[in-house]
Amino acid sequence: MSNDPILIAPGPGFWPRVARMLLDAPALACGRRDGCDLSAIRVLVPAFVHARALKEALAREAGRPLIPPRIVTPAAWLAQQPPPGAEASRGERMMSLYAELRQHGWLKKLFSARRNTDLLPLAQTLLGLFDELSAALLPVLQGDAGAADSRWQAALAQLPPPMRTLLSDEAQLVWTLWKSQLDGRDPVAAAHGQMMALAEQAEAPLMWVQATRPDPLQQAFLNAYARRRPVRAVALDWRADAVPPLLAEAWPELPEEPAGDMPPPRAAPAVLLHAAHGLEAEARHAAGTVIDWLREGRERIALIAQDRVTARRVRALLERAGVFVADETGWRLSTTRSAAALDALLEVAASDADTLALLDLLKAPCLLAERADKAGRVMEIELALRRRNVQGGWQAALAALDRAPEARALLAQVAEQARGLTGRRTLEQWGRATGDALARLGMRAALEADAAGAQLIDLLDMLTQDCAGMAQQFSLAEWRAFLGLQLEAAPFVPEGGDRRVVMLQLNGARLRGFDAVLMVGADAAHLPSRVGETLFFGDGVRRELGLLTRDQMQRQQLRDLAALLANTPVAVLSWQATRDGEQNAPSQWIERLELACERSGLGPLPRHPASIAMASLRPTPARQPAPVAPQLLPRRLSASAWNSLVACPYQFFAGRMLRLDALDELSDLPEKRDYGEWLHAILRRYHETLRERRVDNDARPALLREISDRVFAEALAQGGAALGYYVRWQKAMPAYLEWANAREAQGWRFALGEQHFEKTLVWDDGQITLHGYVDRIDENAQGERAVLDYKTRGVPALRDKLRQGEDHQLAFYGLLSDLPVQAGVYVALELTRERAGDAQAADFEAWQAKLEARIVATLRAIAGGAPLPANGVQAVCEWCEMRGLCRKGAW
Repeated sequence: MSNDPILIAPGPGFWPRVARMLLDAPALACGRRDGCDLSAIRVLVPAFVHARALKEALAREAGRPLIPPRIVTPAAWLAQQPPPGAEASRGERMMSLYAELRQHGWLKKLFSARRNTDLLPLAQTLLGLFDELSAALLPVLQGDAGAADSRWQAALAQLPPPMRTLLSDEAQLVWTLWKSQLDGRDPVAAAHGQMMALAEQAEAPLMWVQATRPDPLQQAFLNAYARRRPVRAVALDWRADAVPPLLAEAWPELPEEPAGDMPPPRAAPAVLLHAAHGLEAEARHAAGTVIDWLREGRERIALIAQDRVTARRVRALLERAGVFVADETGWRLSTTRSAAALDALLEVAASDADTLALLDLLKAPCLLAERADKAGRVMEIELALRRRNVQGGWQAALAALDRAPEARALLAQVAEQARGLTGRRTLEQWGRATGDALARLGMRAALEADAAGAQLIDLLDMLTQDCAGMAQQFSLAEWRAFLGLQLEAAPFVPEGGDRRVVMLQLNGARLRGFDAVLMVGADAAHLPSRVGETLFFGDGVRRELGLLTRDQMQRQQLRDLAALLANTPVAVLSWQATRDGEQNAPSQWIERLELACERSGLGPLPRHPASIAMASLRPTPARQPAPVAPQLLPRRLSASAWNSLVACPYQFFAGRMLRLDALDELSDLPEKRDYGEWLHAILRRYHETLRERRVDNDARPALLREISDRVFAEALAQGGAALGYYVRWQKAMPAYLEWANAREAQGWRFALGEQHFEKTLVWDDGQITLHGYVDRIDENAQGERAVLDYKTRGVPALRDKLRQGEDHQLAFYGLLSDLPVQAGVYVALELTRERAGDAQAADFEAWQAKLEARIVATLRAIAGGAPLPANGVQAVCEWCEMRGLCRKGAW
């Protein structure tokens, strides 16, 4: 019998026609017609959604109970067979090919690859090209190897002579590599061998159903099968008389041959257009349209995602409205939270604990999820790293946690696993090492409990197993790049039972019927999809080799669109009329379709309005916030927290009571706070040395310089940007020594520095603990104490600070002292007229007493329900991090 496919016109009658063929065709009807027993027939369909559609059509056409045929996809049929043997996985093929490519230095130069890992995308591209070549040339190669070589030479002859000479090495490499991998381990060759073996063992009539005509490999299988059992191939009919006249007029390239005289179109297709003004407008229109269709009772709605970004936004809006979207395209597994956690672990290992990567890893929910104290310890780590502006390095990160032993132990546990991911290993060893690190950090169990995480773990285990036979060794960078490509290629499709709204690509709608279709991204940039040229495989080369050309690919896309429109009661095509402030044209296919409608006297295609249901809202005028929160009154109070309360009560409420204070920013360059910390460390060591042993005035400059050199050496080891601050301090050291010696001559002696103090203030029904680090306390022979606070500012600015009386830091530190303090001094570490100096507070004891009374009265009032209004002055509000909460300016 002839193996030419039976062609069925695109439209809603496709699957009923296939069902009638199964019920009526004598060549396939092995069972009895009256019993409707079709179990002896095997049907191959593209996907299981098509199997469901065929079964429904059979039930309708038969009108009685029946035993359906054995409907399966080719991939599922092969999966039911014994394994073919030593077939190589795609990952193993890619890395074997990459290991070969990285041996050729001229390839890196040709493709501007700075690192070996830059060749991995090339290996991935070549694999796709090899699969295309196998599908087109494998039957030719198996019949006559010389004929395949001749076609290759004929294809290269399509290139201009200069280019053919320039690309001779590249072309020879591609051809040689493709032929060398055509062994039993090549998956295309292995699958073809399995299909041919099934054809030799054919035991039942076969119906092959596809949207397109069979390719060379499929046709070879059908021919072999037909020698033993009856075969019917079914495909869509794109001959001129089967194409709707209006579509043939709009798109002359749609039919297989030029259309002759066609009857005039009687009606326009059920297509509506919508030109939106921007991404958000298009997404809102699409979401509203889908919701309206659901209200009308439509239960099979397709969302065609030509513009993936807009489609994601539509999905988010629908899910916010409680509409589940079954995303058949899925997310790339690399975009999931689970993949981000794995990448953070590898990034920490590769970067030697870069701080941002380390924080990403620590905050991953799957890391040490079993530890109840994890959140608190991670917060301690982050605050310490940001406070010391640690940019990276395990030594620096662990040193920043000297005062937090539990947080340090947690970080050390992470460090131990990350440090083990180094060196060069085989892919199997890398897979096992990564899996072991995940297990020891508690990540594997947590990932396995998550749908995307479980898929990631399965992928990691599969790669480890599939690549067990590879002996080549790879670096961590190569392992990461390889793993990243695998995660990028693996789709994650979340589970869900509601399939009323389905998101899919245009080719995913082949041979499927829907109650309504909505396409987003129907503009010239997205429809048709752009097809790039692979290496030197232009259309001329591809045509000679029997590969699909760009024109053929776009023609197939057009047929997919035409079949979808012909099979759908209503379709809305939308696009953004403006993008980035520029006009954005619709797809030329849409413009040509509308032009054909107007030429036929049918008028332009109707527009679909963007209607949003009206809602009545009650206006709520903005008011100055003044929260009352006695239950949130903190138990501890620092000097900076008290200054925040004085500056603006609402700032204190949001930042200290709700704990919404912004974290310190990490900076690649040292900031003034870092400079202050270095000077504090230098001066503490310097004055402690003077306290412990006598040092003559003449020797003190050398001592201070030695200590300064050691502190700044550590800073400079992390980056040369600290050099500017070092020079700045070197200029100030002589003036500081002059001031310090003069103060010592006045009878003051350094008592302690950088000391942490706490003091509890108690009132009738409450208490508060004051706490903080005091820069320095001096004592004199009379037993008097003075609290000193270092400032990297000049003397005039410090005197103004005391005169204004708005900053209570100095008095606050005086209250913290375990012994009464009689004097408070700001010490200027910046030069004024080449001199250092200080600013001493007047009547310091009275200031402390007033501050204590004010703290008690204020906190007692808050505990009693006093409001905390946003009443900061402009100078405070200008730099306030809580302004976005209080919304000053809106009330």
